[in-house]
Amino acid sequence: MTLQVNITPNGRMSLPADIRKRLGLEGGGAVLLEETADGVVLRTVDQTVAKAQAIAKRYAGHPDASIEAFLAARRGDSGE
Repeated sequence: MTLQVNITPNGRMSLPADIRKRLGLEGGGAVLLEETADGVVLRTVDQTVAKAQAIAKRYAGHPDASIEAFLAARRGDSGE
């Protein structure tokens, strides 16, 4: 889906209500902006975390590459 969104002279833009609703941003929230060679990508924090976890899992070499598993391993390594 491609939509035109206008940017005000002070740099503000508004996401359409139906998109905010689908993304869980009805009450406001944060999005992350990524500049790519093809343009700009906006992602919610949850989408970005999921993407990072998928990348980490791919490179971790084992099926449980969650943050919780990492922290538990670090606690175990430190003797906590």
